[in-house]
Amino acid sequence: MLGLNYTSVSEFILIGFSTFPQHLLPVFFLLFLLMYLFTLLGNLLIMATVWSERSLHTPILHTPMYLFLCALAISEILFTVAVTPRMLVDMLSSHRSITFVACASQMFFSFTFGFTHSFLLMIMGYDRYVAICHPLRYNVLMSTRDCARLVSCCWAGGSVMGMMLTLIIFHLTFCGSNVIHHFLCHVFSLLKLACGKETATVSMAVILLCVTALMGCLFLIILSYVFIVAAILRIPSTEGRHKTFSTCVSHLTIVVVHYGFASLIYLKPKGPHSMDSNTLMATTYTVFTPFLSPIIFSLRNKELKNAIQRSFRRTFCPLSS
Repeated sequence: MLGLNYTSVSEFILIGFSTFPQHLLPVFFLLFLLMYLFTLLGNLLIMATVWSERSLHTPILHTPMYLFLCALAISEILFTVAVTPRMLVDMLSSHRSITFVACASQMFFSFTFGFTHSFLLMIMGYDRYVAICHPLRYNVLMSTRDCARLVSCCWAGGSVMGMMLTLIIFHLTFCGSNVIHHFLCHVFSLLKLACGKETATVSMAVILLCVTALMGCLFLIILSYVFIVAAILRIPSTEGRHKTFSTCVSHLTIVVVHYGFASLIYLKPKGPHSMDSNTLMATTYTVFTPFLSPIIFSLRNKELKNAIQRSFRRTFCPLSS
């Protein structure tokens, strides 16, 4: 039961960018809009190239890696769609309210696709481990059916995590202030608005679930690369070591970017940070990381880069191909 001085909250106010100087908001809007569109188009281009270029479907190029890349591109697209459009609208709007249901939906989808992204990065690390440490058994261990199961488990795991965390948060009672100091329904910003004795327990449960899942994925990725590096060091020629490691560079770069920017947000030391700096820091993970992903995979993966160039020439310069 709510006390007599409490009023139940039916909507929230997102004030993430409202404290910025008004003349800067159109600049941020244009910048983030261009990054959002590039993220969508870049991931769609990767998906179209993987599915249309038959050269990427040969065993020697490890087809599962490109199937996982398509699944990763889909999770990137859905994550940005769940977060960025709302942020862009609120930048130019004076009415920044979001309903209780819409806030819960945004949190569910952002958690689902965010965790799915981490799980996919984990199985892509496993794929690189099998390809380098057990090349003769690769086609057996990474069959089409096994890859489909792994991807399905990633999406199922992301959905379960999203549902669990959303239910835990929105099971709380929100009363009094409905102002969220963020540009999205951020979990820790919402916890600050909850009232009741169980809030501290819920906060610990949320932190435990997130840390266990994300650090578990990171630990398994690091473990995969320990075995990968050990296998690469046993290759006698320098050229062979370089060629083998080059197949891991794009994935390893994405892992560093993904967890690096996430740690800036969630592991930053507590201190007198301004809300403006916290807001801009949060965009590094929600906008900038998805923006970098298709760039890294397109530039650091030689086979994919060549396939994109061939596809582009066939589409726009058919006479020269």
